[in-house]
Amino acid sequence: MGSPCHFALFDLQPGFRIDLEALGNRYRELVRTVHPDRFADASEREQRLAQAKAAELNDAYQTLKSVPRRALYLLALRGDALPLEATVQDPEFLLQQMQLREELEDLQESADLDGVAQFKRQLKSAQQRLEEDFADCWDDAARRDLAERLVRRMQFLDKLAQEVRQLEERLDD
Repeated sequence: MGSPCHFALFDLQPGFRIDLEALGNRYRELVRTVHPDRFADASEREQRLAQAKAAELNDAYQTLKSVPRRALYLLALRGDALPLEATVQDPEFLLQQMQLREELEDLQESADLDGVAQFKRQLKSAQQRLEEDFADCWDDAARRDLAERLVRRMQFLDKLAQEVRQLEERLDD
């Protein structure tokens, strides 16, 4: 038997919409129980088990905390996992990706902080729309293809959001 489901570790029902504050609180509660300081005088075996439990909790927490990772995890629980590097069979989104990349490059070249802030707001709005769409269809086997397409879009926008944060940091320096 494998390890328990990530949701079960935190006493949550599997679902896309979760209370991130409750997740964080429960994570901190559980991780304290396996903190190395608590096992300083324990046997080597007990220390290893605590370390393994801490790693399992951390992995589960990181997965559930991240919107795209949580979405992928839910789809994996429902059936087969998405290939990590799948070609996006989504011409409309491929075009949108190219436009967003070009826009970000222009903002980088012009060092336009106001433009970056506006781009970031548009990106956040697009991410929220994707999250709503995914929440409506992830649990419906008949809409599995749509859910997978939305997850791939989420992954791209999440990566783009990270690049925007890095650009902001560079422009702030």
